Amino acid sequence: MTNNTRWIGVDWGTSNMRAYVMDGRDQVIATLRSDRGIGQLAKDEIEPALLALVSDYLPADLVTPVIACGMVGSRQGWTEAEYESVPCEPPVQSETVTAPCRDARISVRIIRGVKQEKPADIMRGEETQIAGYLSVNPKFDGVLCLPGTHTKWVRISAGEIVSFQTFMTGELFALLAGQSVLRHSMATEGWDEEAFTAALSDTLSKPESVAARLFNVRADNMLSNPSPIAARARVSGLLIGMELAAARPYWLGQEVAIIGSRGLSQAYRSALANQGVDPQVTDADAMTLAGLKSAFMASKETAK
Repeated sequence: MTNNTRWIGVDWGTSNMRAYVMDGRDQVIATLRSDRGIGQLAKDEIEPALLALVSDYLPADLVTPVIACGMVGSRQGWTEAEYESVPCEPPVQSETVTAPCRDARISVRIIRGVKQEKPADIMRGEETQIAGYLSVNPKFDGVLCLPGTHTKWVRISAGEIVSFQTFMTGELFALLAGQSVLRHSMATEGWDEEAFTAALSDTLSKPESVAARLFNVRADNMLSNPSPIAARARVSGLLIGMELAAARPYWLGQEVAIIGSRGLSQAYRSALANQGVDPQVTDADAMTLAGLKSAFMASKETAK
């Protein structure tokens, strides 16, 4: 389809894959998406899944570098890219791990994740977003919040990841909304800011009461038939409030920036604003691409 491809950046998670096809000026030629995440692929299916997505953009007479991040570097992925230990710079600048390729048109390198021994914690993929953010904001000194299925709070100082903590807030919300008794009370989309803020405040003042307040949502639905949209926002407020209560040492009195998708980032921004914090919000996809660019430039320097 094209012979302008210089390299390809890949963000490959458990459920999905996104590939950025880059030209010689490091501009995006195409953004490609697939629902073939690492979680549904055997090892011998991983390279074919990538080729099925990007082969139209591979020049036949050249070897195209591919820089990948995310669960593709896990034990279940293409090849394991071991973790860097905190404190450390985001490991896009360190030596990446070479993945074995059968197709001569590609060479694949995978970015390492980051680990913390005590308390035990890990990240894969978020380190690339952090690297992208720091490439744009090199003087940032504070805390990054990366909301998602597993939300990360990351302390940054002197360009290094000093410590971090992960919360399963997004996964808990998905389980409650899809598999618990609350699924009968909640809308699948929509937002009620007033219900969200009230639930957030309740949880921050009494985080130990979350389990009881979650059942209140079901009871209210049976007795008073409130808006399912309000119920959805209320559950979100209860869970994010529980997270903020536990993550208080990360955001209280700190400069905070959020890296995430638009809708979820806005919920966290609203939650923090209610606590007197005014975070900067940046797009997760843009920061992933910036981090992949940083890794590609570092690999070029290493190859010299």
